[in-house]
Amino acid sequence: MNQPTHASVPAMSDWHKLIQKTEQSINQTILGQEAIVRQMMIATLSRGHILLEGDVGVGKTTLLKTVAETLGGCFERIEGTIDLMPHDLVYYTYIAESGKPGVSPGPVLKHGDALSIFFFNEINRARPQVHSLLLRIMAERSVHAFNQTYHFPHLQVFADRNRIEKDETFELPAAARDRFMMELHVEQPKAEAQLKDLMFNPRFHDADKLVNSAEKAILPYQHLNDIAVQIQQQVKASSALQDYGFHLCRALREPGEYGIQISDVEVSKLIKGGMGPRGISYLARGARVNAWLNQREAIIPEDFHVIIKQIAKHRIFLNPVYDYNREQIIDALIAAALDTIASP
Repeated sequence: MNQPTHASVPAMSDWHKLIQKTEQSINQTILGQEAIVRQMMIATLSRGHILLEGDVGVGKTTLLKTVAETLGGCFERIEGTIDLMPHDLVYYTYIAESGKPGVSPGPVLKHGDALSIFFFNEINRARPQVHSLLLRIMAERSVHAFNQTYHFPHLQVFADRNRIEKDETFELPAAARDRFMMELHVEQPKAEAQLKDLMFNPRFHDADKLVNSAEKAILPYQHLNDIAVQIQQQVKASSALQDYGFHLCRALREPGEYGIQISDVEVSKLIKGGMGPRGISYLARGARVNAWLNQREAIIPEDFHVIIKQIAKHRIFLNPVYDYNREQIIDALIAAALDTIASP
């Protein structure tokens, strides 16, 4: 856990170097996840929450812990279990030495407004009641407890989900999933050299030591909100780019209006629900951040392309008849929208 610091505010021109240093540190610790790390930086600079999913043992937890270390600030973690209750996030009870019951702040309240990263491990093992409380924390960055409201202005929620096991798990409700800016799918590295390194290099055999080896608190977390605002103000979106982004989102919600066709799918009956205002706002914010990371002062179409799957997929809901092949159909829909909507 990193304690809060009072570092001076870096100049805007220095933030690119800080982000580059952060990505290098993470990529030296976690092999083969460079694209995922870049997406996480985009979400962080957009002040969005992140959900990782993937197979067992691909390093989701290690990746999230490493990113938390490099971002700095106070870090808390909770394990999703079937017996976890909402109050376990806020407080815990115990028997004091005097023999009387005591109450202490839980992981969400422990650090007050210095809480930077809240990591929810195996989120789909927690009950819906817990998801409901987490939803407020994510949406409002606040929680009401002990007759007062606590605010967490720097909070970013990281969560991971095991997509293989289904026993004693609960699917996240749509409202909770919508609070996550991105859902990122983590796969094991494909490069033979990297897999051999993970297999035989003792450095990667102890996950805790590996995380501790990462450079700590590279980014001044307490200034991330300010830099996020400056990025959104500085990076421009032309009228043509705004039209392009609008129609791209509209095509994912009303594909029939744009003549989109997908093999073996009746497109007019495909979509049950699509991206709402929060989702399309995240797409625009993420596009601006990607442009800024590439040292551009204006959005280009590719800035939408690199993040649209991560932002849109978990916000598209299909008619139940097509749920059997959900992943492939949504991928095909997004690809068709990108091919259909003309770039400016």
